[in-house]
Amino acid sequence: MNQKRWLLAAALTLGPALALAATEAPEIPYKAANPLKMPAGQHLGEVSGVALDKAGHIYVFQRGNTTGPAYGAAASQLLEFDQNGKFMREIGAHLYAWSFAHDVRVDPQGNIWAADKGSDMVIKFNQAGEVVWTIGRKPEASDENAHPLEHPKPPLPAVDGSFRQVTDMAWDSKGNTFISDGYINSRVAKIGPDGRWLKSWGSFGSETGQFNTLHAIAVDAQDNVYVADRGNRRIQVFDTEGKYLRSITIDLPAPPDAQQLYGNKPNPEAGGVATMFPGAPWTLCITPKVAGREQVLYTSDAFPGRIYKLSLDGKLLGYLGKSGRNAGQFGWVHEIACPDENTLYVGELLNWRVQKLTLSPKK
Repeated sequence: MNQKRWLLAAALTLGPALALAATEAPEIPYKAANPLKMPAGQHLGEVSGVALDKAGHIYVFQRGNTTGPAYGAAASQLLEFDQNGKFMREIGAHLYAWSFAHDVRVDPQGNIWAADKGSDMVIKFNQAGEVVWTIGRKPEASDENAHPLEHPKPPLPAVDGSFRQVTDMAWDSKGNTFISDGYINSRVAKIGPDGRWLKSWGSFGSETGQFNTLHAIAVDAQDNVYVADRGNRRIQVFDTEGKYLRSITIDLPAPPDAQQLYGNKPNPEAGGVATMFPGAPWTLCITPKVAGREQVLYTSDAFPGRIYKLSLDGKLLGYLGKSGRNAGQFGWVHEIACPDENTLYVGELLNWRVQKLTLSPKK
């Protein structure tokens, strides 16, 4: 598909309300390395989350160590590695909330947070690995009607204090937590510094302020809240009270020879949900605030498997990578940690790994 036809298909799919990001940008050179040293005989499963703390320790939330039957098995394990990639410990072994790992983050105070899509819970750990807060509630195992959640369209009304397939967390400068709730409820929840549920905003749909799979969330130094609205192929930006500010889309066409590692190649001209379309945001990471430098945003798509670098106002600054199984290629990047502008850690579902990327952007 040529660029003009792709942009037309995107406009028909997404509607007129979105502001389009630049459609051209330089390719960023980079090197990839394996940053982890796994204990002998142990392996990662699908890596759904990766995060770093201020000491450089690496936290990996992965769908290995499965227990139970082939279908419906629990698949969550949170591992910590030091700054050199040496395995240190497992956090929360056999935790009641562990069901199906989604994302892990470290807040400004060094607490470790995990969003478990299967149990519909967000767990806050302190640095000692102790559970500090639990947000949401896992369905009771004793309930005779216990079963996986349905996905009715439109979804059932959301309930304060609970989630339906929660995905990610982020924090503003006042200590509020913002949670993307996620696959079914289609909203952002705001939790106060004392753990109180303050409010939520959003609903299922494609209009401004609506969502179709909130897959990741991030907050910049100005307390703007960025939401990866994956099913609508856009990033929506809000203030901390949920006021809509702007949208960002990425319209860089996929190369004709791009690989699709799982499933058929997406066809935007045929319509359908945009989750697998080029530029559909699966991840969000905003670089830390550093004096004299502007923050930048990194996001990624599943097809053609690229990582994109953007300014916070939505300008496409560059891109890197492609789908593949070899080192330096990507198989569904599910979370990005960006301790600085030129260092990325990426967790991949299909390739069962974490890669450390060192970028060398052209001056």
